[in-house]
Amino acid sequence: MGIFFAKKKPQSRITEQDKAILQLKQTRDKIKQYQRRIEQNLEKERLLAKKLIHNGQKDRALLLLRKKKFQEQILSKIDGQLENLEIMVHDIEFAQIEIKIVDGLKEGNAALKKLHNILSIDEIEKVMDETREGIEKQKELDEILSGELTQEDEAEVEAELDILLNADIKEAPLEVSDEIILPEVPTDLPERRKERVKEKMQEAIALEA
Repeated sequence: MGIFFAKKKPQSRITEQDKAILQLKQTRDKIKQYQRRIEQNLEKERLLAKKLIHNGQKDRALLLLRKKKFQEQILSKIDGQLENLEIMVHDIEFAQIEIKIVDGLKEGNAALKKLHNILSIDEIEKVMDETREGIEKQKELDEILSGELTQEDEAEVEAELDILLNADIKEAPLEVSDEIILPEVPTDLPERRKERVKEKMQEAIALEA
């Protein structure tokens, strides 16, 4: 049961190219260490050969110088190998960069294709035409609102306004209130006088009706 529920190991981000580069760099470092060791021995052997010659041991000094020459040839070969390693590391690293560039281009092309599917050329031209028409209409409105009309146009506009105003006045009904509010009769008058005032008010209202 534990096998089925075991967690998957996260995928390593280290590629085979990364491993190859690491191995090449480790090899390069080891060769450089060997190179430094040979260079140190060459200096020692040169000083020793000089001492042997000084002591009259010419044959031993000759053998030592031959050995030194052989090691110098090895150093020359090592330099060539190191150069090849450096070129190889550079080529692999550059290839990785190229792969990333290609991947980026693929993603960009895929995104462009999706956009092209969403917006066709016909649809874009339609949107551009509608936008152009909207701009032209807005420009016409701006010219009208800014007062850029001829005197003849202004006269026609004012005449049309007068016609609309006259028609509106004729069509508007008179508003008459259904409620007739009578003025209050003074309360400080004698009864007879109150009745006369009230009768006159009623007569005046009847005449107005």
